[in-house]
Formats: sequence, structure tokens, C-alpha cells
Amino acid sequence: MAKLSPMMLLPVAVFAGFAGLAGWALMRDDPNSVPSALIAREAPAVGVTTLPGKTQLTDEMLRQPGVKLVNFWASWCPPCRAEHPTLTELAKTMPVYGVDLKDPEGAALGFLSEHGDPFHALATDPRGRIAIDWGVTAPPETFIIDGQGRILYRHAGPLVREDYTTRFLPELEKARAAAE
Repeated sequence: MAKLSPMMLLPVAVFAGFAGLAGWALMRDDPNSVPSALIAREAPAVGVTTLPGKTQLTDEMLRQPGVKLVNFWASWCPPCRAEHPTLTELAKTMPVYGVDLKDPEGAALGFLSEHGDPFHALATDPRGRIAIDWGVTAPPETFIIDGQGRILYRHAGPLVREDYTTRFLPELEKARAAAE
């Protein structure tokens, strides 16, 4: 009878591990969501630069009373263009702050001039350092922030269609209800 080498079991063990991980991912409540380690923690710093003629977003603004949004965006990002009308509507009822990510200044200003500026204040992130601190994987990403400057929810992707109505809006309503 031949001896079974432990090395022969390694591929089986690796496959079982991957299968278990995939099964866990599929059984989560929302397999498309990207969890954030920052939920319930104070929002990271937003930097000290903005676009010419725009109000500088500050860390203090994130700690002001009430629910607010922080949106990471860029002029070169097609999904950011798709969600822009949604941000414009939201800005009519609450503070929406923007962080312009890895964008040439002229392109960002041109985008806001052409499509409108929904942002109450802006920060720029030309090298992507702020985005890394916030855990942003790619724009657009929107964070719901409470009155103490804590992150309540992170939405990866554009605020459009069913994703907006079934995932984002319920979280925003929950945050608004808790703030009352």
C-alpha cells in the first residue's frame, strides 16, 4: 500500500478554503457591499487643499450637528457623472461635501461649471492619500456622517437606480431618524 504524502492533500485543502470563503461571501446579507472598517469611527482628515474659488472642506465641518455626506469623485469618472444629478438633489436637503480625487484642477473646475456644483465645501486629493485613509477603492464613493463626525455608512459606486433606492436611501433615512 502506497503512503499518502501530506503534500498531496495541500491542493485539496486550498480548494476547500477557497470554496468556504466563496460560500461565506455569497451568504452575506448583501454580497455586493464592500464592508468598511471605519463604520462608527471618526472620519479621517479631509486635507487642506481645495479648488480655486471653492469653500475648503474642513474636519470641523464633519463634526457639525446633523447628518451630512462626503462624496469622493473625479471629472474623469463616468459613474461620477451618472450620480451627479442625485448629489445635486440631495444637496437641496442636506450638506454634501466633496473630495476631488486625482483630478487636474482645470478638469475638475470644468466639470463643476458644466454640470453644476452640489458641494457645500470641497477638498482636493491630488495624490490619493486622503482616499487611502478613508478606505476608498475607486470613485465614486459616498459616506454618511453623523453630527459627531462618525462614519455611519459607506456606499461604493454611483448613487443611481435600484442601488440608490434599495441600499443607500434606507441607510440615509436611518441616519436622519437617529439624528432627530
